[in-house]
Amino acid sequence: MKVTIDGQSIEVEPGTTILQAARMIGGEVVPPAMCYYSKLKGSGGKCRCCLVEVAKGSEADPRPMPKLMASCVTGCMDGMEVNSKSSPRVQEARKSVTEFLLINHPLDCPVCDQAGECDLQNLSFEHGKSESRFIEEKRTFEPENIGPNIQLHMNRCILCYRCVMVADQLTDDRVHGVMDRGDHSNISTCISKAVDNEFSGNMIDVCPVGALTDKTFRFKSRVWFSKPYDAHRDCPTCSGKTTVWMFGDEIQRVTGRKDEYHEVDEFICNGCRFDHKDIKDWIIEGPRAFEKDSVINQNKYNRKLQKVEIATEDHILLGREEDRKKISMVEIPLTEEDIINQKSLGNNE
Repeated sequence: MKVTIDGQSIEVEPGTTILQAARMIGGEVVPPAMCYYSKLKGSGGKCRCCLVEVAKGSEADPRPMPKLMASCVTGCMDGMEVNSKSSPRVQEARKSVTEFLLINHPLDCPVCDQAGECDLQNLSFEHGKSESRFIEEKRTFEPENIGPNIQLHMNRCILCYRCVMVADQLTDDRVHGVMDRGDHSNISTCISKAVDNEFSGNMIDVCPVGALTDKTFRFKSRVWFSKPYDAHRDCPTCSGKTTVWMFGDEIQRVTGRKDEYHEVDEFICNGCRFDHKDIKDWIIEGPRAFEKDSVINQNKYNRKLQKVEIATEDHILLGREEDRKKISMVEIPLTEEDIINQKSLGNNE
């Protein structure tokens, strides 16, 4: 089947959704997605961030669809023509959805561990408004310990259901879920500290905001002060393929490896994630590549930055020399494959 998105055509298999087709094309035509997760069955259709305009239904029925459609759950038809970023109607809808998601979301970015790799930050940067029209009181919850390694901050949750699906599909007994209904809906457990299964840490990886945080990493550092490396170990429970985040020679946290859409390639066990923080436990493969606009690339070897001149005291912005050495990755040589990958992402030496 032939599908055209923002003027770019591609051949897809039957059953492919518009979002999947857009990701095959890549670039700016790809709609944002907060609830869809390709590794989780049944995800999508909840956040409405990926709305697109179907200007032509198909060759058989060329009539446009009257309403904007959620691209993550709308299947492609032969001859379909879709407007994504090129449509003012879509852009306005995404701004409205972003405003809705931020209604109850607190301004926790300065203290949130998700800052720097938060999908909601990226969404609000592109589609957010500088002011808020919401004058009512935001709903608030106390932080909750839902497991020995996970802290829940329900104030930040956008009810994407990803953590519920990951527990449903990776574990035998799910003990948390969505409580109450309507605007009272919230993620919780019936018994505190009940989430203790071997793959519970993946709830942290799939969360697009800072609602679920790693207790072993909380308030320890910012992600742009860490050096991300691909690493692996022989693990009897999972694949053992991870990303280790280091400061100097110290491993501060371990996460699953994520692709360009911030989805993990393979889910990992809690043993790899929480219990192995010694560098001797891992075989370091090499530095992890990130998109050129990510703040994680700050001060790293793979992106040259223009010097910012600000009238202030010397060395305040640069930081301590010993700390800058700990987050520098220039001592790690790049392979030819790494160089090709970096150039494909727009990162030039």
